[in-house]
Amino acid sequence: MKLVILESPSKAGTVGRILGSDYDVVASKGHVRDLPETMLGVKISGNSFEPVYVNLRNKFSVISELKTLAKGAESIYLASDPDREGEAIAWHLEYLLKQTNVPIYRVTFNEITQKGVNEGMAAPRAINRQLVDSYQARRVLDRLVGYQISPILWKKFKNNLSAGRVQSVATRLICDREEEIANFVAKEYWTVDAVLYPDGRQNEKFKASFYGRGGKKAELKNEQEAREIEQLVTGKKFTVTDVKKNDKKQSPYPAFTTSTLQQDCAHKLGYAPSKTMQLAQTLYEGVDVAGEGLTGLVTYIRTDSVRVSEEAIDAARAYIQDRFGAKYLPAKKRYYKNKSSAQDAHEAIRPAHIELTPEKVKSSLKPELYRLYKLIFDRFIASQMADMVFAQTSVTLDCDGVTFKSSGSVIKFKGFGAEYDSNGSEKGNDEEAEPQIPDIDVGTAAFPDSIKPEQHFTQPPPRYNEGSLVKALEELGIGRPSTYATIISTIVSREYVRLEKKTLYPTDIGIIVTGIMKNAFPEIVDIKFTAGMEEDLDKIADGEKDWQSVLAEFYGPFSKELEAADTKIEKVKVPVKVSDKVCEICGKPMVYRKSKYGEFLGCSGYPTCKNIISINKEVGRACPECGKPLVYKKSAKGRQFISCSGYPECKFASAYEPTGKSCPKCGKYLVYKMSRGGRRFIACSDQSCGYVPSSEKKKNMENSENA
Repeated sequence: MKLVILESPSKAGTVGRILGSDYDVVASKGHVRDLPETMLGVKISGNSFEPVYVNLRNKFSVISELKTLAKGAESIYLASDPDREGEAIAWHLEYLLKQTNVPIYRVTFNEITQKGVNEGMAAPRAINRQLVDSYQARRVLDRLVGYQISPILWKKFKNNLSAGRVQSVATRLICDREEEIANFVAKEYWTVDAVLYPDGRQNEKFKASFYGRGGKKAELKNEQEAREIEQLVTGKKFTVTDVKKNDKKQSPYPAFTTSTLQQDCAHKLGYAPSKTMQLAQTLYEGVDVAGEGLTGLVTYIRTDSVRVSEEAIDAARAYIQDRFGAKYLPAKKRYYKNKSSAQDAHEAIRPAHIELTPEKVKSSLKPELYRLYKLIFDRFIASQMADMVFAQTSVTLDCDGVTFKSSGSVIKFKGFGAEYDSNGSEKGNDEEAEPQIPDIDVGTAAFPDSIKPEQHFTQPPPRYNEGSLVKALEELGIGRPSTYATIISTIVSREYVRLEKKTLYPTDIGIIVTGIMKNAFPEIVDIKFTAGMEEDLDKIADGEKDWQSVLAEFYGPFSKELEAADTKIEKVKVPVKVSDKVCEICGKPMVYRKSKYGEFLGCSGYPTCKNIISINKEVGRACPECGKPLVYKKSAKGRQFISCSGYPECKFASAYEPTGKSCPKCGKYLVYKMSRGGRRFIACSDQSCGYVPSSEKKKNMENSENA
């Protein structure tokens, strides 16, 4: 029996079905070894940095099972993901299993399909030490920064804070943008729009806007200038002085990279990057498709390349020819150029099986998975389709020396727009891309139906949302495709940034920590420095740089900053939000504080006065024991439960919401519970009583029969 080890159980199930009974396919469930949590885990000696890896505590049983299976195998294939992280997992597994003396090979699958798995198994190789070294350099860098700066933040500011080589830069971007917005000074400007119609054709109205005087562009800085233009042209004849008509072509975008997938999902589907990656991972690892079984639907999802295979291009062109016809198929295949920073280790994200169209698999996918798969499928097909063509018209008009201009366009040929809309609107909406302009020639007279001056102000740069932050990180070279979702999740969970209505705002803590980092560790939060470090990590992966030398080059200046930080950083007082309530014990203001159980009000006179007030959300029902309002609370493990607001005098607590009624059988209170089918029903709070109203029993029986 041959042993194949992957990362995830779901992917192992798909690969196991493909390989058949001659293979034992299992999962390591991610990393099995890592740096220790409770210490630095890096031995530093001169210019040498030796990571100290330990077996993860929660993986003891997995490691034991893998060793047992390895001893009985004729060969071992390490098939973790085809990236640096996957290479590192394979390297750690090789370390643990090499004492079995069973031949060990590294294999990778770009797509979890019959073809992709067979090709991977047919090309076994040794562990790529350059990729492993790049992983180790990143891991050690992150540990050196996080574990040595974080204690300084605890000492000078607040416990449980953390710094990170990439997360701190991402936080800085959001803080810097907030500062730009705060410092922005709006400037007034005006526009004058005219609704015109050609002489004798009142039903063919079009809009033209003030451009300037005598054909030269000019700005209207205030109301007086705008009103002057209004008076000059009101009720007067406009004359067409120039008409330009031309066709404008728009080419399709390439198939998705990890970054562009996250951006498009945020824009079109409203998915957070972390959700996008979770769903995309499911599509890659395999879903149970009706008539097909467990099937991987897309290629590997962590990539910065827009390259796709010749076979995939041919399949897309055949699909386009069959579905849309020859005019939607360009004469030549489309090839897209990668950015200079792209690794190009994997293809762009595309459907693994063109024949499995979104319509064919829709019934097998949850709605969220279907929407994502359709987006990936449509974008890939569109990338090989013909250009979209617009018929564009630009008109210049004159009225007593005042120049107005108008432009408009209509879609002449949909091209790739028949499959994928790059702007995010629904396909097949209105054929009109911009307002149409009536058929007019030079010399045509036009008259105003209305003249409208309007005041405007310049706007500050917008705050980042998750999609635009991913785009900024990619453009600046901060992090890599596989890390964007984690970066955003980290800075939100650490409360350096808050996500409100899909917009990212820096918190007070985030602003203060960023200020500390700028002052004491300027290189760590320097965008160019961080981008340069990413380039060095790529060069290690390509064999162009030695990982120990890169670490030594970084640690020399960094260690000096660490030594100076204690005296350079002044102690910062934690900002508090004052409530409108006053302490009933000492009369001082109550302030908002947080604990592992949630937010509460504490006396600002702490520790002299230790009065606290719960601000938990009310359930809307009275306590069955004392009559005070019930509130929602969280346990130390984060589980929500219902408690009496009169605690600690009344210690009532329940996992279920009381109905406000008593049990007719035992007298205790009735609660709302949830059935396995997801239906809410009423039952006695005392399980030993077991009372359920007869009407509820009937509903449960009906639901059981329907199921």
